[in-house]
Amino acid sequence: MTVWDDAMRAALAEAARGVAWGDVPVGAVVLDETGEIIARAANQRVLDHDPLAHAEMLALRRAAEARQSGRLDGCTIVVTLEPCAMCAGAIAQARLARLVFGAFDGKAGAVTSLFDVLRDTRLPHRPEVVTGILADDSTDLLQTFFAGRRAARQS
Repeated sequence: MTVWDDAMRAALAEAARGVAWGDVPVGAVVLDETGEIIARAANQRVLDHDPLAHAEMLALRRAAEARQSGRLDGCTIVVTLEPCAMCAGAIAQARLARLVFGAFDGKAGAVTSLFDVLRDTRLPHRPEVVTGILADDSTDLLQTFFAGRRAARQS
């Protein structure tokens, strides 16, 4: 058990909500410096007809609104799946202290798997990166979702 498990469980609960509207189950929560959740979101690309409505982007926007600032200094974002390039860039721009994620994304991951956007030494701000938190739970949720989609296409 890690200090991030409870926050990841909250992100997993968000991810599961996205399945209801047919979106890939990715969830995110943003924690303030005390560890309190100040924002949460699931993917809403299908629901909103918006290619930018990734869980991370929505959670960052909600956290910025809660803080009344575009800078989220000291905050941590906890995400069920390794962020893509767009979301990694937004995390860097928001000046988050830390990114915590569960499953690695070999197809689009831009923090470890395909690219290492957040630890590029050319960036002026590089958040701490913590990986693999409840990764099996995140992976199981994703695999179940995609298995269901494949089964629906075959029937």
